[in-house]
Amino acid sequence: MKIKTMSLGPIQTNAYIISNDKKECIIVDPGDEGRRVNRYIRENELKPLAILLTHAHFDHIGAVDDVRQAWNIPVYVHEYEQEWLGNPKYNGSAFFGLPPVVMKDADEVMKEEMTLTIGDFVLDVLHTPGHSPGSVTYYLKEANAIFSGDILFYSGVGRTDLPGGSFDTLQESIQDKLYVLPEETIVYNGHGPETTIGFEKMNNPYV
Repeated sequence: MKIKTMSLGPIQTNAYIISNDKKECIIVDPGDEGRRVNRYIRENELKPLAILLTHAHFDHIGAVDDVRQAWNIPVYVHEYEQEWLGNPKYNGSAFFGLPPVVMKDADEVMKEEMTLTIGDFVLDVLHTPGHSPGSVTYYLKEANAIFSGDILFYSGVGRTDLPGGSFDTLQESIQDKLYVLPEETIVYNGHGPETTIGFEKMNNPYV
């Protein structure tokens, strides 16, 4: 299993391309610079299977259509944010006075916690609201890793002052869904460097 981190766009949002020995891959949060994402896929002769969104804020979805159309693959999002893809008010691009971010509807809407099997990839979907109501974390046991979006950062947590955010809910999500995972679990988050569950349990000042 290989995990490629790409920091994209003006906010340097982390996108992840997870690939296996068959050169199949899944893309998590292609937030901007779709050409760059597609170029990496082509140059490494990968076979994309799906796009997984941790949530639908503008800086995590900005290249969704570019990547989806290039490879004809489905996009997954939680049901609480399915309308955000096409609505600048909801996805935050209007909130920050940026050019409107408008993407097509998701192909797959996740309505509950579940296990996703996509090709040979098996991911547990954990509903982790707080930063936004439909935030999810993808747990890839095979790689001992989670993809947490803007929930848990290195010595930090996601902001909760945007519509639908709640600091109390964010803390509950981290404590009840993430801190129960093995301490060696690697946290691939939406901004900044990776960390581990064990490090955050010992050092994160916000939880």
